[in-house]
Amino acid sequence: MKKGVHLIVSGMVQGVGFRYHVHRSARRHLLTGWVKNLPDGRVETIAEGNEEELREFAKEVKKGSRFSRVDDVQVEWLSFSNQFKNFQMID
Repeated sequence: MKKGVHLIVSGMVQGVGFRYHVHRSARRHLLTGWVKNLPDGRVETIAEGNEEELREFAKEVKKGSRFSRVDDVQVEWLSFSNQFKNFQMID
């Protein structure tokens, strides 16, 4: 079943390659959506695709990348909207 997930990640997640980590994970799981830095130091992402792939993606986001530190992840499950063509990093 296709779904969406909205994640807001807190911790040391800016300036450490975290968005690239999220982008690479999303592409590996064949997800669409985006990831961006927030002005308050958190990172936000919306991803859509197969529910099982989204669950694996969320686990990888929570684990973080080599140089990041994830303190908290807010998770909101969404209905599938089919509004994205690919997965993008937004500046």
